[in-house]
Amino acid sequence: MIRFLLILALIGCPCFGQESVTYKIRTVAFYNVENLFDITNDTLIFDDERTPEGRYGWTKERYDRKIRNISKVLSELGRKVTGTSPDIIGLCEVENKGVVQDLIGHANLRDKDYGSIHFDSPDERGIDVALVYKKASFLPTDFKSIRLVLMDEEGHRDYTRDQLVVSGLLDNEEIHFIVNHWPSRSGGELRSRPNRIKAAHLNKRIMDSLNQINPNAKIISMGDLNDDPTNASLKKVLRTKGKEEQLDSLSLFNPMERLFKKGQGTLAYRDKWNLFDQFILTPNFLTSDTRDYSFWKAEIHAPKALKNPRGKYQGYPFRTYVGTTYQGGYADHFPIYLFLVKEVEKD
Repeated sequence: MIRFLLILALIGCPCFGQESVTYKIRTVAFYNVENLFDITNDTLIFDDERTPEGRYGWTKERYDRKIRNISKVLSELGRKVTGTSPDIIGLCEVENKGVVQDLIGHANLRDKDYGSIHFDSPDERGIDVALVYKKASFLPTDFKSIRLVLMDEEGHRDYTRDQLVVSGLLDNEEIHFIVNHWPSRSGGELRSRPNRIKAAHLNKRIMDSLNQINPNAKIISMGDLNDDPTNASLKKVLRTKGKEEQLDSLSLFNPMERLFKKGQGTLAYRDKWNLFDQFILTPNFLTSDTRDYSFWKAEIHAPKALKNPRGKYQGYPFRTYVGTTYQGGYADHFPIYLFLVKEVEKD
């Protein structure tokens, strides 16, 4: 809990002469951790290259370093404000539940007592999404993995990641989280665009189904969408808006759009920054009534340690691999996080 003299410091509304107000702040984060595979060959997926004998030379030493690096990053997200690690963390590009358990079981996170929710998806590479949560602040009440069914040009199934839906109580307030990793831009943005449009439609159907149960459902969808905030999957399908005053009853709020238009990004390719990692919120998070959780702000976590220190990729995310060449870095994306704030009732 953090004490502020003015609500203005948190949510920007003019408040003068007020008594001090105590707020509870919860951090929600997302991180594409770039191919977090274990070192064991799983015969059901194409992970042969990510083994000690594979062409990536993925050894236990490299795996342990990756776990240490990623867990350290997760421990730091939002910490300058809250003094602790995030309460909710969405992850993508994790191979299985085991690597998630290794991550939250590392010394950097162990004392935070995280739980995890993971389902194996049909993705051919074996990479999945997962949700990690602090047991002290979030109680899951329902969770399911929703399949995204895609077909290629020849009518064959194109296997990809599921969308993970987790409902629960964040300090006794019901909030729904959707963790995404939408289809990649392999083959080019234009050619692959229909797959992300379909992923956006699935995301919207999930939100609509939650709203049918509760018209006031509070939903946070997050993930690596492989699209920028201004692409059609966001603007036309999900009807996202980057400013509060633009919202209507059919639109959703995308706090990452403002950052993108300022030139910020979470990954770089050929000297162009993209912001594929995003949060999408239902408008009921944007309220001056802080008796329930409301949105404060969203940020990209890009400290110097997470940036490539030299060479032609200087300043880009410091990756684990470039091609098949081991770099020993973190991931090819920067993580993102947002703060939810709630006024603490006085005794």
